[in-house]
Amino acid sequence: MLRLEDIKKTFNPGTVNEKCAVNGLSLHLEPGDFATIVGSNGAGKSTLLNAVAGSFYVDEGSILLDGRDITFMPEHRRSRVIGRLFQDPLKGTAPHMTIEENLALAYLRSSEGKAPFSRISRKDKEFFREQLSLLEMGLEDRMKQPVGLLSGGQRQALTLLMATMVPPQLLMLDEHTAALDPGTAEKVLELTKNIISRNHITCLMVTHNMHQALTLGNRTLMMDDGRIILDIRGEERKNMTVAGLLEKFRVGAGKDLDNDRILLSAEKDS
Repeated sequence: MLRLEDIKKTFNPGTVNEKCAVNGLSLHLEPGDFATIVGSNGAGKSTLLNAVAGSFYVDEGSILLDGRDITFMPEHRRSRVIGRLFQDPLKGTAPHMTIEENLALAYLRSSEGKAPFSRISRKDKEFFREQLSLLEMGLEDRMKQPVGLLSGGQRQALTLLMATMVPPQLLMLDEHTAALDPGTAEKVLELTKNIISRNHITCLMVTHNMHQALTLGNRTLMMDDGRIILDIRGEERKNMTVAGLLEKFRVGAGKDLDNDRILLSAEKDS
């Protein structure tokens, strides 16, 4: 489904700020896989998602999605088949446009056979209303309101809907609940799980919550220094504890995590 073969990316090469962010990384996701990604700050998690999304071209290696080589496909073309949510709820929507207009843009961009500036039909608007009602936030009755009037949680839920109402081949979530209050974060996460399950979407999710990393989806990936050092699934994952996962990281990465954010998150989860 998604196949990364030995991809590499170095920023600012040949300068004092040179940084190898992705270092010979390979990954294969099967259709329907839901993989969580954890790792310390600077491990390359967001850079990996940026590489797949086409925010930049990799220096080496190849990226295939559903058998199609997208290594040098522009980002705007990849966005037709790749949905993405960021940590910042304000990133995924246009605040001065209405809820209906935001949904229309996402729908026309992703729908097969529809031009980007086609007219939205009455049937399309009813579809938007039905999809919004699934969020159980009352947004179906506020379709003419500017998105800028929504709360952060409502905007993130709307962004999730925009990314998935035409199910993408791949959904990428970059700590998409981290900026929300605990109650709202739990609501958005539950919506995420339901949408992914209902549409059988293949997903990559970056998180610093170690409990989520072991309970959501069917695979846990751990990154360090631009590489995937652990890929845990099946019975091993089912029986894995947060403490066990951290110990594997210590052994695999060979570093002390006492002051690292990933350990702090794990302590908070336990």
